[in-house]
Amino acid sequence: MHIPALISDLAVMLITAGLITILFKKINQPLVLGYILAGFLISTYFPFFPTVVDTENIETWSEIGIIFLMFHLGLEFNLHKLARVGSTAIITAIVEVAGILVMGFAAGRLLGFSVMDSIFLGGMLSMSSTTIIIKAFDELNMKKKKFTELVFGTLVIEDIVGIFMMVILSTISVSKNVSGGEVFTSLFVMVLYLVVWLILGIYLLPTFLNKTIKLMNDEMLLIVALGVCFGMVILADILGFSSALGAFLAGSLLAGTVHVERIEHLTKGVKDLFGAIFFLSVGMLVNPETLVNYALPIVVITIVTIAGKLIFSTLGMLLSGQTLANSMMSGFSLAQIGEFAFIIASLGMSLGVTGNYLYPIVVSVSVITTFTTPFFIKGAPKAVSVVEKHLPDKLLVKLNRYTSEDQADDEKDNEWTLYIKKFFFRLSVFGGLMMVIVIFGIQILAPFLREHTSDVTGNILACIIIYAAIALFVGPLMNKHNNLFTSLWLKRSSFRLPLLVFSLVKVAVIAVIAMIPIGKLFQIHAAWLVIIVVAVVAFIAKTDLLTTWYLQLQTRFLRNFNERLLAKEEAKAGKQKWIYDTLHIVSFFAPENGDFINRPIDELDLGRRFNVYVVKIRRGDHRYILPKGNATIHSGDKVYVVGEEKAILNFYKLIDSEPCKRMRTLRQFMESDYPDVETALSICAVKITGQEDFAGKPIKHCNIRKNWNCMILGLQKEGLPIVMPNANMLVSKEDIMWVVGANNNVGRLASQYIEEK
Repeated sequence: MHIPALISDLAVMLITAGLITILFKKINQPLVLGYILAGFLISTYFPFFPTVVDTENIETWSEIGIIFLMFHLGLEFNLHKLARVGSTAIITAIVEVAGILVMGFAAGRLLGFSVMDSIFLGGMLSMSSTTIIIKAFDELNMKKKKFTELVFGTLVIEDIVGIFMMVILSTISVSKNVSGGEVFTSLFVMVLYLVVWLILGIYLLPTFLNKTIKLMNDEMLLIVALGVCFGMVILADILGFSSALGAFLAGSLLAGTVHVERIEHLTKGVKDLFGAIFFLSVGMLVNPETLVNYALPIVVITIVTIAGKLIFSTLGMLLSGQTLANSMMSGFSLAQIGEFAFIIASLGMSLGVTGNYLYPIVVSVSVITTFTTPFFIKGAPKAVSVVEKHLPDKLLVKLNRYTSEDQADDEKDNEWTLYIKKFFFRLSVFGGLMMVIVIFGIQILAPFLREHTSDVTGNILACIIIYAAIALFVGPLMNKHNNLFTSLWLKRSSFRLPLLVFSLVKVAVIAVIAMIPIGKLFQIHAAWLVIIVVAVVAFIAKTDLLTTWYLQLQTRFLRNFNERLLAKEEAKAGKQKWIYDTLHIVSFFAPENGDFINRPIDELDLGRRFNVYVVKIRRGDHRYILPKGNATIHSGDKVYVVGEEKAILNFYKLIDSEPCKRMRTLRQFMESDYPDVETALSICAVKITGQEDFAGKPIKHCNIRKNWNCMILGLQKEGLPIVMPNANMLVSKEDIMWVVGANNNVGRLASQYIEEK
């Protein structure tokens, strides 16, 4: 029986790789370097070892290796990790990548490389090695140092930049020139589809896995995970993107589920096998003759890599406000290139736009910088001391004023930083979804409808469907109930103009997107139509049917997006965070003067403006539990207000009062101040069985206030706490409904439904 060449090649590759990696483990060196050396030993450039014959099939396996490496990179990345990254990591990554791109391109051109080779060289050098850095930190016992958190944050942003870079390089390669319009178009399309993939993936994948996981053993889950991976690879290819992008995105979608650790464990062996073959194929391309001929470029590029990363990483950290010591320690840690450089190099070779000499040069630089990394990290403190001694005193004073050891912590408390982050996140996500809906409606839906009706009818129907769909996202994009916006608005008058500008930007984005369908389908470009179109979209957005449907989608999305966090909460002491641990209650005596004195509660509109509710007023011997809308607050009244902590702090600014020193949660309030009298405030949780007359209805149709004079403070949906829920939100089976009211009223409601269970 004849054994196919692929099988004999794999035997040679894996046996050689196994022996070499054992040796490298013994001498405490990175396994990646062992694979590269093993690949060189079995290549045609080293005739003393058995040589691989079927290189074409090995190249295919190598491409699969890239797919699995990017898939596992995605499994280690999730949107929560990105959300936790501070501005320090973002600024550092941007400065470093931009600086090294320019230096790498300049070095390539000075060495006589072509324009395309120089562009790809800059891209390869800009990516640091996560694997090598983690290994070095582990060996040097530095993982708990302050600067290491900054380094890991920078690596997260670098991974994202690397994905975008691959799209840009692919676009440039296809057109054979640098065209700003084509690059922008490719990035724009990629962002739009990324948003849709992420939204649909977060909504559908966790739901599917949670409903089917009991039916799946390890083998089935492995097949499903790999199916998702390769499905996304095919979809990315159809849309004109790289397979690496599809694999990374598949991993990042699964990273948000509670099953990611199990998936990572099941696929690790497959990743290790194909990843090893990829790095072996890298080693097989190392030509000693090429290395000798290009010894000067290797030395120059190594110096450019180390010096450039030291300079630009340190500069980025300093610009973001980090201390000189933290900045230099981070810069010294990032001074290498790694696995991503090989992937970018493979992309260039597969597209046929880079020279054969570039790959072994980059491999050589990676090997050299891998060996130098531990020495640079260990030598960083001495370098910091030397620099501090030789820097002018005036410059040191300026640096100390500008930078801070607590910069990373300060970022977390900066309301403007948080507001801007959330502003652009909402703008990109919901604006992107609206744009995708418009593009789909114009390019696919409208032609389909015109084919089955008349041109005019088809266009009208397409417009109606498009506007109904984008109207779903007007509310969440505008995000009127925003505690950060309110806090900044009340904090300082000078903040109000920029806040208004941000709001106008949202309106402008909605207006521009809303004008596209009618402009494209009916060739109408009159500016005055903007008002009509926006008004129509806003009207549709406020209809109860759409609002209720959107809230259901949003709740499922948030539940899936926070699935791992909720699971961790439940794991702590075996319970989750309940609504009455999230909401706070404060009481204050109404002053003699104030804008809210003697005004009806409905007119104050505290719920919409500040996300707080007046739940009790004590006036002399009278107690008013859940006062009606026409009730007023008089001077001297003791007023009880419920809301989230941030909302209550904003409310204190409204009443021009200092926050109380002890802001209690509702749980603490009930445990400490709960008297057994009819007029006392009481809170209870009701588990919805589906048999209640209000089950399956929006909150505003539940008649909780009318029938029991109680108010719904929140809903717990599959562990997801929703405080102060929208009146259009459905009360569904298995929800936990939290209500507040007078003790006797809450008791009646609870006894009726709890006893029925």
